[in-house]
Amino acid sequence: MAATGGSGRSTVANLLACGLALSGRTAVLDTGPRLSSPWPAWTNGQAVQGLSSLAAERPLSRAVVRQVAAQRPGLAAEACWQVLTDGRAWHSAPLSLPQDPAAWHQLAAIGGWQVVLADTSHPVAHDVLAARCEERVGLTRGWCNLPFAVPVLCAAATAGGVQALQQAVMAMHAEGLPLQRTRGAREQLRRTSAGRRAGRSDHARPRTSAVIQLPHDPGIRAHGLREPARLRSHTRQAAATLADAVLAAAHATWGEPLPHAPRPRPLSPSMPRL
Repeated sequence: MAATGGSGRSTVANLLACGLALSGRTAVLDTGPRLSSPWPAWTNGQAVQGLSSLAAERPLSRAVVRQVAAQRPGLAAEACWQVLTDGRAWHSAPLSLPQDPAAWHQLAAIGGWQVVLADTSHPVAHDVLAARCEERVGLTRGWCNLPFAVPVLCAAATAGGVQALQQAVMAMHAEGLPLQRTRGAREQLRRTSAGRRAGRSDHARPRTSAVIQLPHDPGIRAHGLREPARLRSHTRQAAATLADAVLAAAHATWGEPLPHAPRPRPLSPSMPRL
């Protein structure tokens, strides 16, 4: 999750999936609109249409869900993972995707992956404040309340990015959201002294359990994470550190090994489904 756009959220999700794929079958759920998401470009050329193939009027099976998920290379040859995104041509009619995290939780349960990352698209601080003022359950709380959920807050390692991260942390703290198992990820978008100084700001650390610094990697800007093998060694190490931090949060909260995830209840007829 992130407080604003341009926070490197999808990049963090990709790197985190590469790190967590070493622990079990892993998938990323792309919940954002197609033309604002990098995932269709990162999976371009694969003969899968992804989310558009999961019609609400047809029953879904594990085989069907996995067949329409695109394949992504991991940091090791044996650690490939999958992503469910809208793989159609850019000019196709936009999909009407559900916002409720429960719908995505059901999809993840059907797919049967051991690790699932949701690349969300809502601004965290705005969502938390709006939900409070409207006296409703916000998307941020909905995602945080899913079984074994470890929130990851992303921000650019700039002055503005760090400020947005701080505001998101304060909003979550005020609403009693689980910051004790929340992890922060700051991505250095460019090699500048200002970016390095902003990256040292640790005001979010007292409330979040860990803040991981992701170093600047020119290969990410040049190739868009199409080939993780091109990543520099320090980027690969940062991805492993972030994955370890997420697993540590899960084990500290629910035990090691993690218990079996509960089966999600059926959605009500009024709740949209993929």
